[in-house]
Amino acid sequence: MKYRIILLIWIIPLFVSAQQTYPFDPVNQIFDQDILSVKITNQDAQFGLPIITLNSNEKFKLVFDDLEQYDRYLKYTLIHCTHDWQFSELNPIEYLDGFMEDEVVNYTFSFNTIQHYTHYELIFPTDLLRITKSGNYLLVVYDTDINHPVLTRRVMVMEPSTVGISARVEPATDVTYKETKQQVDFIVYSGNYIVRNPALYLHATIIQNGRWDNAIMGLTYRSLKPGEFSFQYENLNKTLFSGGSEFRRFDIRTLRNLSDRIVSINFKDRINQAYVMEDVARPFGAYETDPTLQGACYWKNNDFRGENTEDYVLTHFSLKSDYDLSKGDVYVFGELTDWNLDSDAKLTYNPNTRYWETSLYLKQGFYNYQYVYVPKGSTVIDETYIEGSHWQTQNSYTVLIYLREEGTSYDKLIGTTTINLQQ
Repeated sequence: MKYRIILLIWIIPLFVSAQQTYPFDPVNQIFDQDILSVKITNQDAQFGLPIITLNSNEKFKLVFDDLEQYDRYLKYTLIHCTHDWQFSELNPIEYLDGFMEDEVVNYTFSFNTIQHYTHYELIFPTDLLRITKSGNYLLVVYDTDINHPVLTRRVMVMEPSTVGISARVEPATDVTYKETKQQVDFIVYSGNYIVRNPALYLHATIIQNGRWDNAIMGLTYRSLKPGEFSFQYENLNKTLFSGGSEFRRFDIRTLRNLSDRIVSINFKDRINQAYVMEDVARPFGAYETDPTLQGACYWKNNDFRGENTEDYVLTHFSLKSDYDLSKGDVYVFGELTDWNLDSDAKLTYNPNTRYWETSLYLKQGFYNYQYVYVPKGSTVIDETYIEGSHWQTQNSYTVLIYLREEGTSYDKLIGTTTINLQQ
């Protein structure tokens, strides 16, 4: 016990002096090319945004693989952020109780796989590192010290007492976008919360399918009644999202047989390889119903039982397009690329096959994906240029409500709801 007390005394000055000076941005990133298959959720949920309730038994669960297959001395900490994901003004001692950092000690090695790896699992908060305030947090996993990050993840902690939210998704009310976009409207019922100066201190965020790149942040109420704040923007188009198309999919849970949308499997160059059925661009195609995971994935090996038996597979993609793609870049996109523009996921044109092609090193499992287009000179992702867009697409939307109460200097997360299009 003396050792832990002494260590805490040393750690607190370290983090206080380093406040708001970090070699990374408050976004989801992987800094080490050997780190793959990262996922963080509420421990009790396989999918969905990582959200837990303050002062409850709920915990986050982070998993990832390290292809180096040796046990690193990894640590983690949390950094409090504002409603729009800037580092907040709070010091760690204001939102963490116990240690300001802790170790990632739970790891196991892959079993009977061609690709060896170390599988890490982190369940938190713990008795050694507790969270005392709600809001947005950036989880940082690092090697030795925080200036050497391995990965970062956005997580959210919600107040035990929450506001009521009545939300709906529908086709855009603006006739210009009625066939291609979806509109999210909602009303917040403040309940026991006293909301002073709501135009400045009450904010909402909308997230589509767990994507942060197209999240709508900083929304303020449009109209109010006693205890009700309306975020119904109608024809102002402030809460519109492209409907897109249902995600494509493939299944590499088995390497013994050809499964859903896999046309070939082989062992070449000392690695497992799988070829996804050739895809075709569909910007003007009719809407097709196809139940999906809304861009997500999960890992499983149907060939062997036991933990960490999932192998890695070099998975090949090919896209045929009759439309000009030369004025931008095309990427495979989804949770399989961490919802980022991964350089490995960028397709190049093969004049011999006349397909756009790329390959990704993926863990055995079931995957959703789509093709996105980024015009040259832009960083904005266009998921409609290749996939098309339809109001009927079954997207998932999460609404987050934040409040900065009078006399405080941080944004509380006071409510959340997740909804889908109701046809």
